[in-house]
Amino acid sequence: MLAFLAGEWDLERAIDDTAAALSGSFRGRASYSPARDGRPRLVYEEEGYLNFGQHRGPATRRLEYSARADGTALVWFADGRLFVELDLRRGSWQAVHSCGADRYEVTTVVRSGQLLEEAWLVTGPSKGWSATTILRRRAPAG
Repeated sequence: MLAFLAGEWDLERAIDDTAAALSGSFRGRASYSPARDGRPRLVYEEEGYLNFGQHRGPATRRLEYSARADGTALVWFADGRLFVELDLRRGSWQAVHSCGADRYEVTTVVRSGQLLEEAWLVTGPSKGWSATTILRRRAPAG
């Protein structure tokens, strides 16, 4: 799975925060690059422009994906905490991450070798938002 994800992607995200009555978008680039320490991990980095509420400006995110022997991966926050498990062997996967009273549900779907989609639903005492992310593989340079 890490070999499939590796590379550069264009990213578009639509965000709908029903709890705050806000909607917005994020556009940018994402990369899945080998970890520099030689471990079987990919470092996921996204950077782009966020238009959400009063915020209009650059935004970034970083995660790490570690390979598992069965072809799945574990996804880690940049600070080393476990986020979710990811299994794309059948083309789609659903996972849940609990954070206190908040619940983060994600569905990841491989639409093709060039297109991935993530749909998030976040609920909790003070949270209620959804986001859909489309990742399109960038054509190799040259």
